[in-house]
Amino acid sequence: MKIHDTADVSKKANIGEETQIWNNAQVRENATVGTNCILGKNVYIDFDVIIGNNCKIQNNVSIYHGTRIENKVFIGPHVVFTNDKSPRATNPDGSLQTDDDWISEGILVKDGASIGANSTILPGITIGKYAMIGAGSVVTKNVPDYALVYGNPATVKGKVDEKGKKI
Repeated sequence: MKIHDTADVSKKANIGEETQIWNNAQVRENATVGTNCILGKNVYIDFDVIIGNNCKIQNNVSIYHGTRIENKVFIGPHVVFTNDKSPRATNPDGSLQTDDDWISEGILVKDGASIGANSTILPGITIGKYAMIGAGSVVTKNVPDYALVYGNPATVKGKVDEKGKKI
């Protein structure tokens, strides 16, 4: 395991062998990051997030609680995984919301999927095995296994094989 001096990794996080965590990344409490993963510069992994083995997460990715990423997943730079469809800063009485006030919906990214740079994944979404999300996409619906999707909103444009080639 290699953790850069500037990374902030909670002592309550579970980090697998041979995983690399680069500068200014943050991994919060009770997060799990599998073996042989790479978390690039400025990656944010929220509490209770689960990341499988052999994943590559590029710079400036934000993964919020409720997200589960399986094995061999590629996440391009600046991708955001959201977790609340109706976020608000305050309650109707004006008090700041806390974790207990938010309604978090999970996201599941299955084995081998790839998510292109600057994509946004909305709450409650499942991205299928070996699916490929094109750069800049906004994923608002579940993505089938081996699907090629892109756009805003992302729609199915074709199929890909396990190497990511269009078929």
